[in-house]
Amino acid sequence: MKVVILAGGFGTRISEESHLKPKPMIEIGGRPILWHIMKTYSFYGYNDFIICLGYKGYHIKEYFEHYFLHESDVTFNFGMQSERVIHEHSAEPWRVTLVNTGLETMTGGRVKKIQKYVGNEPFMLTYGDGVADVNVNDLVSYHQKNRKLATVTAIQPSGRFGSLDLSPTNQVLGFEEKPKGDGSWINGGFFVLEPGVFDYIEGDQSVFEEAPLENLAKNGQLTAFKHQKFWQPMDSMRDKNKLNELWDAGKAPWKVW
Repeated sequence: MKVVILAGGFGTRISEESHLKPKPMIEIGGRPILWHIMKTYSFYGYNDFIICLGYKGYHIKEYFEHYFLHESDVTFNFGMQSERVIHEHSAEPWRVTLVNTGLETMTGGRVKKIQKYVGNEPFMLTYGDGVADVNVNDLVSYHQKNRKLATVTAIQPSGRFGSLDLSPTNQVLGFEEKPKGDGSWINGGFFVLEPGVFDYIEGDQSVFEEAPLENLAKNGQLTAFKHQKFWQPMDSMRDKNKLNELWDAGKAPWKVW
């Protein structure tokens, strides 16, 4: 099963770095967040990736063009006969297809543009700016069991601020650090989709999270896989710093490999 990753957005909410590189190339622990996402899927045996490019997509192409070299021990001989010798390497067992899906194309349009690379088979889809400790095998099994066209991973994001535990007389009984927001479930990415989903996408300006998903839900073809553990998007420098702190402390929940 192929894994499609949306990596073409402008990343305007983290413009401190995205003015230089696409958001999926912003680094966590010295590696692009895109690499972290791919490592998660690879841990579960999914190594065939299709990456939807847009804004500054050439950075992602150049990264993978030189990935093998950067992960290897190498000797350069600059004598009369230029020579390069690769010694040991630890490159991943990945097959990566990079697709230019347009600068202004919306998320649904990007998915539609990679249809020919997916073919007539189920595939996975996620965003290139968020990590989670989703058990991908359980997600796929859940999708196959429910026999719907689409499965979305549903998460409950933490609230931004801590909360007070108050008694009926307004006595402060304690504090709760970052409670689960208002209890609502939201789209956390990590989709599993059947090829029939392409029929719900009209064109470049189709926003996947709007009409396609809404119509799938209306037709009873969208189910939710509830994920109650770690999930974190990288929408701001604050998010990036939080993820780096977890990684540097050796407490990154998404590091399942």
